[in-house]
Order: sequence, then C-alpha cells, then structure tokens
Amino acid sequence: MHSYSATAQAHPNIAFIKYWGNRDNALRLPSNGSISMNLEGLFTRTTVSFQPSLPFDELIINGHAVMGKGLERVSYILDLVREQAGIKMNAEVMSENNFPAGAGIASSAAAFAALALASSKAAGLELSEAELSRLARRGSGSASRSIPTGFVEWHMGSGDGDCVAVSIAPPDHWDLADCVAIINASHKKTGSTEGHALAWTSPLQAGRVADASRRLEICREAILQKDFKSFADILELDSDMMHAVMMTSNPPLMYWQAATVDIFHAVREWRADGLPCAYTVDAGANVHVICPRDQAGAVEKKLRELPGVRDVLVARVGGPARIV
Repeated sequence: MHSYSATAQAHPNIAFIKYWGNRDNALRLPSNGSISMNLEGLFTRTTVSFQPSLPFDELIINGHAVMGKGLERVSYILDLVREQAGIKMNAEVMSENNFPAGAGIASSAAAFAALALASSKAAGLELSEAELSRLARRGSGSASRSIPTGFVEWHMGSGDGDCVAVSIAPPDHWDLADCVAIINASHKKTGSTEGHALAWTSPLQAGRVADASRRLEICREAILQKDFKSFADILELDSDMMHAVMMTSNPPLMYWQAATVDIFHAVREWRADGLPCAYTVDAGANVHVICPRDQAGAVEKKLRELPGVRDVLVARVGGPARIV
C-alpha cells in the first residue's frame, strides 16, 4: 500500500496577459486565455497526509491553523481527489510560503498548484500535467499556470476538460527577471475570487475580452522572438486594461496606491531613457517590473530609491510544480 503523504512545491506566477472574470465561476473557466511566467525562488511548499484517524480536514499555513473559507477551498480540492482515488480519509495539509500571501503576488496560484500535486500524489493518483493543471484550476484559476514550467499559456478551452495551461517555452528560453516592488505587504480587502465575480459589472470587460486573442498572440510572439519592445507595450496595455475593468466594476475595485502610479511613470521614463523594463500589476498594489535579467540590478536599485517602495523581490523564470 502506498503511503498517504506527499510534499510538493510550486512557484507563484506573474501574468503578462491577465485572467480576470469567468464564464463559469464554479469551474473557474476564464473569460479569456492568459500568459504568464513562473517566479523562481518564491514558492509554496505543501505536505498533504491522509490520515484514517482525523475527524476532519486540517489546514496549517505558516504554522497557523486556518478555518472558514480558506479551509473550505482546500477541502473542495481534497474532495475531488478523494472521489477520483476512491478514498474516504480526511487530510492534514501543512503549507508554507516564503513570500507575503494575499498581497498581489500570486500566493493562491502557488498554493493550489502545490496542493493539487501533493494531494493527488498522496492519494496514489498519477495525474498528467494537463490533469494537474485542471485540478489546480478548480482551487484558483491562476494556479493552473503554476503547474507547467517556465513561460505558460492557459487555454480557455471549450469546457472543463481542455481548460488547462501548457508551457510555451522553458525557463532558459528568455532570461527575464521580475523585480517586485512591494508597496504594502498587508492582506488586500477584496480577494481575486470575489473580484472575478464583479468583472462583468464593468462596461469595459466586454471590450477587454473581445480583444484578448489579439493581445495573446502579440505576447506569445514577443516571448518566442524575445522581442522586448513589443513585449513591454503589450504587457503594460494588458495590465492597464484589467485595472480599468476593476476600477469601473460595481462596486469598484481600486488596488493602486499613490506609490503604484509613481512607479508606472518612473518605469516609462527609464524605458524612454534606454533601460528595458515594463510594469504589470495583479490584484494588489505591488508592481512587477519585468526586465532582462542582466538589467535586474539596475532596475532593483532604481525601484528601491522611489518613495513608498518598502522592499524589492527579484525572481527569475521558474520551473514547474514538483514533488520534493
């Protein structure tokens, strides 16, 4: 009999073409496809042990027991795994992040990718990459992208079966870095799950979604050709479009802080002066400044000099979710 315990590690990812809004909230089927890169050096490590004696599922994150919604989301994934594996046991899930959770660095992406891999392995399932991506998606849409390696495209697919993420290039294809300017590491008030449900209340969402396949193609080509100029333009456009939808939804979501906007101006100035860098922002105030890795030192130094920047994390392109 196999052991009912496994540990997996997964990286958060930063989306270049954003996922915002679902066509099916329950299955987390996105309104448009997306493209991202995994972030090396930042990770969630999760151990799942199915134990016959446990009266209920337990979730411990960074040493603290989690109840309520957080535990419900985890049990939902465990239920899918138990059903597929034909087991009835409850599980203890122990998870740790080495970066701030809920602050616009995709903690739920790394968490649910690691959970999908660890729980399926612990239950004795040998899932393919596509099946793992699909399982991770049920916990957090962007988690589907933290399963494959390097630069990743999440296909919206026609339904649950083919709505999965695939690698479009390995980590060493293009040596980029993400310099994450931490504005405020506190937990945001509106999480992404609630935000996605509001996307279609914005009159701008339909236009954003209608134009998505064009942006995906430009971004995909820019990555494959390593064309930084084209990449920078589409990166910033797509980020601004998503935030325009957020700001015009009902109720409106304003994730940007004053320091966030200051960085936008600075990054565009630096780029005009010949330093290749471009910004993108997820659902939070922190700004991800993407640049060639040999420029990361210069970008990090400039970011640290800006008022309102509390810290800068630098990550290169990361690999796939894996068993440790």
